[in-house]
Amino acid sequence: MRHENLASYIEKNQQALAKGPTAVILAEDPQELESTLRHLLKIRFHNIVLLADPQIETPPALQDDIQRVDYNSYQPQALQSAVNQLMEPASGAWLYYGYNAEYLFYPFCETRNIHDLLAFHTQERRDAFLTYVIDLYARDLNLDANAVSLKDAMLDKSGYYALARPDPDNHNYPRERQLDFFGGLRWRFEEHIPVQRRKIDRIALFRAKSGLHLRENYTLSDEEYNTYACPWHNNITTAMASFRTAKALKSNPGSRYDIHDFTWHNSTKFEWHSQQLMDLGLMEPGQWF
Repeated sequence: MRHENLASYIEKNQQALAKGPTAVILAEDPQELESTLRHLLKIRFHNIVLLADPQIETPPALQDDIQRVDYNSYQPQALQSAVNQLMEPASGAWLYYGYNAEYLFYPFCETRNIHDLLAFHTQERRDAFLTYVIDLYARDLNLDANAVSLKDAMLDKSGYYALARPDPDNHNYPRERQLDFFGGLRWRFEEHIPVQRRKIDRIALFRAKSGLHLRENYTLSDEEYNTYACPWHNNITTAMASFRTAKALKSNPGSRYDIHDFTWHNSTKFEWHSQQLMDLGLMEPGQWF
């Protein structure tokens, strides 16, 4: 179904939002839009909202499976604004957000669906997942000039690190159980990335509640939601396999002509499997076996 704006969608789908889980995808361009949506259907998101500029077409084969909303994708903080508008009507339900050409992975996602994941995390009394955004890029930019290739996707197998996250309200002492994570293309090509956009962590999957606010840096206004684990043991973390940074670096005039190859000695082929991400330390199963 197609909706003329987000307010119209909310008015007509309050029951679905309240039940959840809901996946919200912002289409910045048409690249790999269909594969992004199919991935969410595969892990059994039944309520999928596509936010897209009217000029971007909904994949014809998926028109009956998603809710299409005409939306200004190019406004500042477009995705954050949409998620915050959904926060109240989705209160109590789980929300996921991302962009086209981004793919959500969690431990054992090949055999366990999103409902299994959320049920376990709820039992652990956790309301949010830390998500690492793992940059994907095409192996050969001469063959794939836009840096996107599902068949020949590569990722960095090392070069990731974390720094303590300072608390400005407490003399910049480190926040408890919070870290800023870095790595991937945003680290290797940091001269082309603004400082405030270099970290690779998001809180991309969380339980909405009244008064909660998604910030510009993809953290939430309730600081407990931004923690990587509870006080007593490790929890599940998720990963976002994303072509978004590679696309931006190859489309931005300031970096397009400076970058001829994304691969380096620590590149490895992406296997499109959660086990690879766990083996590389890019995802944590916690107590879920």
